[in-house]
Amino acid sequence: MSVPAEVLAAFGMAEAEVTPVTRGLINATFSLRGPRGPFILQQVSPIFSPAVHDDIHAVTRHLFDKGMQTPLLIPTEPEGALCFVHENRVWRCLSFIEGTTFDHLGSPHHAKEAGALLARFHGALVDLKRSWKGQRLGVHDTDRHLETLRRAVETHTSHSLHKEVGELAETLFRRAGELPRFGGIAPRVVHGDPKINNIVFDAAKEKALCFVDLDTVGPMALPLELGDAFRSWCNPAGENKGPVTFSLDLFRAAIQGYAEEAVDFITAPELMAISNAIPLIMVELATRFAADALNESYFGWDPSRFASRGAHNLARAQVQLQLAESYLEQQEDVDDVIGVTFRRASSC
Repeated sequence: MSVPAEVLAAFGMAEAEVTPVTRGLINATFSLRGPRGPFILQQVSPIFSPAVHDDIHAVTRHLFDKGMQTPLLIPTEPEGALCFVHENRVWRCLSFIEGTTFDHLGSPHHAKEAGALLARFHGALVDLKRSWKGQRLGVHDTDRHLETLRRAVETHTSHSLHKEVGELAETLFRRAGELPRFGGIAPRVVHGDPKINNIVFDAAKEKALCFVDLDTVGPMALPLELGDAFRSWCNPAGENKGPVTFSLDLFRAAIQGYAEEAVDFITAPELMAISNAIPLIMVELATRFAADALNESYFGWDPSRFASRGAHNLARAQVQLQLAESYLEQQEDVDDVIGVTFRRASSC
């Protein structure tokens, strides 16, 4: 796709060289290079309200004021709006963070860096108070996602993937019923989608610099955020194809990095809920992907590797369930790692 000239002009980038960025499956992303320097331009997915930019602006300015590196929204000219609407499409421009990203982690060093960065992100936002404008509700409503899958299986009986998805769904329903739930934990401001390719590392691939794709930022129970992070970071094979296993070595490094920075603000209930939140997120995501496989919705697929959007979503669902099974086999070891790591961090 091309970028309309009106969009470039709105952000004062009429002379910029535009290059599509192929990574990322939700928002269409472009690199801008011009007299004003490098920037990132995105056509925002319609799943996000334009009001989300007020939240992004508040969070990124708060992070910046705390000394954290973060992309910042570039306002339109001369209106100073945080986004630009052209032909019913929402566009935004962001400052550029030089660095690199990973699709999966293979190094305990990188896992520890990711954990430390996420804790600093959470710690910097502890005192941010605001009325959220663009928040998507029910993202981690597990029961709602299970019901969506149930309806998809009942509705799309003629779908070519119905048999495979139906069999997978029965396993997911059973596993979800076996997993403990938790509640009563006060939300705090989190990223909302801390998967590994939303972290920018420096060019030398040594230090985690910042988080990007902040559309999901907002209040959430911290264990759900950490569960989502660890299911992404501790799967060295990536989330598009099996076989996969949950890496205890990567988890040990990631939780160490997190604990060293979070020991002063994490609460006992949050700490105790981490272990059970991890498989819950895995099963929840598997459920969402399985439903999307039949509904053929939401997820931008990779046509170079999969025959259809449904096939890509089915593969992702199978990976998350396989990852959950691997995790549950090691959960006692995970509990030990969490306990030892936070006790050690507290004593320092």
